[in-house]
Amino acid sequence: MGIWDRLKHELIDIVQWLDDSSNTMVYRFDRFQNEIKYGAKLIVREGQAAVFINEGKLADVFQPGTHTLTTQNLPILGTLLGWKYGFESPFKAEVYFVSTRQFTDLKWGTMNPIMVRDPEFGPVRLRAFGTYTTRVKEPGVFIKELVGTDGRFTTEEVVNQLRNLIVSEFADILGESKIPMLDLAGNYNEFGKFITEKMKPEFEKYGLDLPKLIIENISLPPEVEAALDKRSSMSVVGNLDAYTKYQTAEAIRDAAKNPGAAGTFVGMGMGQMFAGQMAGSAAGSAGATVGGPGAPPPLPQMTPFFLAIDGKQAGPFEMGLLKSKAMGGELKPDTLVWKSGMASWAAAKDVPELSSVFASATPPPLPKL
Repeated sequence: MGIWDRLKHELIDIVQWLDDSSNTMVYRFDRFQNEIKYGAKLIVREGQAAVFINEGKLADVFQPGTHTLTTQNLPILGTLLGWKYGFESPFKAEVYFVSTRQFTDLKWGTMNPIMVRDPEFGPVRLRAFGTYTTRVKEPGVFIKELVGTDGRFTTEEVVNQLRNLIVSEFADILGESKIPMLDLAGNYNEFGKFITEKMKPEFEKYGLDLPKLIIENISLPPEVEAALDKRSSMSVVGNLDAYTKYQTAEAIRDAAKNPGAAGTFVGMGMGQMFAGQMAGSAAGSAGATVGGPGAPPPLPQMTPFFLAIDGKQAGPFEMGLLKSKAMGGELKPDTLVWKSGMASWAAAKDVPELSSVFASATPPPLPKL
């Protein structure tokens, strides 16, 4: 550095920082040999704080405003330097400007899936990501714990550590919540607020504050999402027979638009219809011969029963299994039973449909020799 540059730096008596970046958290004010003119003006703008370091020790912290650097407003630094009243020579100190504004849109996310136990699907692996905001709450603590002597400290130097803290807390809360996987989307805001409050003490250890944390998405591995989509599709289809008829009608409509394919499709349809008519005629003839005109009505279907065995629900069981359990002694007349349509559980002996079960459960008398 030339003589003129040195004199120029020594003659400057305004200490300030104009920040034109979006990610700088701390900036060290550069002076020749760290010399600051006694009586210089310190300008600290809104969203900033100025920290004075003397011989590696934290001396003073200045909040927004214009300050004249004298022994009157530098009590700690004046004590460290052993100044006497009226001493007006330059003094040496490092000045760090700390940005206290909020730093937004900082990313967090799980590098590896989090294994949790879902009450419906069992063990599943979940990924999550989102954003958060942070700001420097205690400039002195922030410099001592994270910045050190870094002349320009940016958000990139701390986001990895903060992300790890957030993910660790998120995994712990997600595992303890026991919220079903399909209900997580309705609890993003609650999760975000809860994690924010839980993380504040950890951030304060570094002199930081965590104003807000947002959960943008909690997702499953691709293969699990594909299986879940298939399950959803089956639920949407519902009645498979009605869906098949609908698909057939759609195929007929599409075939009508293609004359070549229509002939083939109609021929196949006519053949199938003719075969169906022939089968129906044969069944009708057989029915007329054996049981009179027309086919017999379908056999009545018995509604299965649930049993209360050893205080636990078992079933449902068809009539054949109920007879076997009565023979084996599992089903007794005083056993509680229930089926669809009953208002409440009742003893088996009070249910008319089960009378035949206990009648057959008693073996016939042994033959006399």
